[in-house]
Amino acid sequence: MSTTRRGFLAAAGAVAGQDMAHPEDLKDGHTHDHQVVPSDPTLRVKALESLLVEKGLVDRAALDALIDTYEHKVGPRNGARVVARAWTDPAFKERLLANGTAAIAELGYAGEQGADIRVVENTPKIHNVIVCTLCSCYPWPLLGLPPVWYKSAPYRSRTVIDPRGVLREFGTELAEEVEVRVWDSTAEERYLVLPERPEGTENLTEEALAALITRDAMIGVAKVAPPQRGGVA
Repeated sequence: MSTTRRGFLAAAGAVAGQDMAHPEDLKDGHTHDHQVVPSDPTLRVKALESLLVEKGLVDRAALDALIDTYEHKVGPRNGARVVARAWTDPAFKERLLANGTAAIAELGYAGEQGADIRVVENTPKIHNVIVCTLCSCYPWPLLGLPPVWYKSAPYRSRTVIDPRGVLREFGTELAEEVEVRVWDSTAEERYLVLPERPEGTENLTEEALAALITRDAMIGVAKVAPPQRGGVA
């Protein structure tokens, strides 16, 4: 975990008074140890869920369906597929940049928190980064639930004041001549970054390209790393 993520999480935890440093919040993959005792917030949520179900106020099947949606039907894999399609299909890319919502719907991604999505493209001269200064507006259908650091006060405030500094702490170094553009998501419009396609990916399939694309690259705090030698084409 990078210094920035530790800092953002520590600050967010101090404000919220919660233990939020769960591996699933910090990484794209899951390394959850099922033998670890859940944190206090998790236990409170489970207790509240049980109470609501017991009183008949909540349908457990509906809860299971909601959880299944966010575990298997929405998330960064969807956004990665959109980006990979744009990298390999110039016509789709043109539609995506002109009307993100409509182009994304072509791939079947829509719904809550994704009614109006604008896609902004990174180039050798322009680097885009996304933030929500008021709360945590975020393109859920494409990226899933926002990471803890995205919702933290330090990220929300510092990104608009010192975007280069924040990017540097995430390990993203940009040349001085590169313009940094910060986009503030709102309830009316959310953003998705179309990262630059890394070198050495000319022969990769769309599926292989999608495997390279991370959530952080689509927020704009990271770049897409080129494939390692021996990667699948």
